[in-house]
Amino acid sequence: MSHRLRRERRVDVDEAFQVDHVEPTFIEGAVALLSQQVWCWGQDVLRPEGNWLIETGFDRIEPPTEHEHRHSHYSLDLPRKRCVVPCGFGVFYGDLRWGGVFLPRFEFKPTYTVVSKLRRPPWTASDIPTIPSPTDVQRSYCASLTLGLIDWIQSYEATIVERLGVEYRRSTLVKWDDGERLSTPAEEMASAWQSLARRVAANFDALQRNPSHE
Repeated sequence: MSHRLRRERRVDVDEAFQVDHVEPTFIEGAVALLSQQVWCWGQDVLRPEGNWLIETGFDRIEPPTEHEHRHSHYSLDLPRKRCVVPCGFGVFYGDLRWGGVFLPRFEFKPTYTVVSKLRRPPWTASDIPTIPSPTDVQRSYCASLTLGLIDWIQSYEATIVERLGVEYRRSTLVKWDDGERLSTPAEEMASAWQSLARRVAANFDALQRNPSHE
């Protein structure tokens, strides 16, 4: 499996939680980038030459009867007891050492859970077990998980360009870039996630407490 993290970061709570406020433009940009990424995963599933997620090791999970109107979900087991589960309303990332984090698509507010592997796919937001008031240690875990997820996404996009070419990624963004949405060019997606990781590491506590998410 080629989409491995290039580096792992264990964030110290005193280092990551120092900023009192995250400007709305940062949140807006992060939400736009994640929403665009979710769109791209959907287009990668529909790739004419074949489902890219399946080709790169994801397992397809068909919806149960009560959610038969929903699209299939995908899950990827990563080395060292980690996993990633993208879905239409966000993405889950788990690591046996620290638990799991869910990043909602339309509000860039990481939510922590002690569960590193979901018992059932997240067909709705209520399928994600969360802790309303995590401890300082759990907040540190949440920061590490969020950065681990971002690093994996950055690696995923770098691999897309390396193996399928930047023109492929551009083609998946034709319908996305409608002139109204905030859009990141195909050739900048991997670097945009790398830049976002630095901002998140420096602003994590404020990101979780941002009043625009209340």
